[in-house]
Amino acid sequence: MVEDEERLAQSLGQGLRAEGYAVDVVGDGLHGLARAREGDYAAIVLDLMLPGLNGFRVCRELRNEGNAVPILILTAKNGEYDEAEALDCGADDFLAKPFSYVVLTARLRALLRRGGATRPSVLSVADLRIDPVAHRCTVADRLLPLTGKEFGVLECLARRPDQAVPKTEILDAVWDSAFRGDVNIVEVYVAALRRKLDRAGAGCLIETVRGIGYRLVRHER
Repeated sequence: MVEDEERLAQSLGQGLRAEGYAVDVVGDGLHGLARAREGDYAAIVLDLMLPGLNGFRVCRELRNEGNAVPILILTAKNGEYDEAEALDCGADDFLAKPFSYVVLTARLRALLRRGGATRPSVLSVADLRIDPVAHRCTVADRLLPLTGKEFGVLECLARRPDQAVPKTEILDAVWDSAFRGDVNIVEVYVAALRRKLDRAGAGCLIETVRGIGYRLVRHER
């Protein structure tokens, strides 16, 4: 846990230890990054507003180094742009203060179930390559610029190539648990991805599976 509010860090640490977790606590970004590099952690709870090095930088550095440890961002900054930047930096989840301890532990358990070490380093379909750790997508070695949500939707489909993935599963994988909008928001991002994949000549396309969702398949021209 990287948290500079001493009382909060102490209370959270005590609570998590009481539930059986082994918890290391540091109070600034530089020491947090160093500890994350040295240790084999199952998850990291990371504040954004930290002395020395902010949470965005810590998260980005770890992802750039290929560290896939699940990261839960915990912060007093609760604007949608801060959440988007945290997720684009490679964070797995985001929780704004003040928060419920019950929700924190539930989200932490969800991250631990998903894990990080078993994720494929690179996902491939035709000429498309997706690196979930580096948050990078290429077509025939050329960078394909994607927004955070576009990347998430494409990654979700690429993890199950040639399989029909329900819209609800895409929504659960890419949007956080607080999202209360229409499931059809997925259609907007699929439409944008189709245009980008076609322009880039990716050799794959996203098919609509009526009544279910979408499927990423190799496209023979």
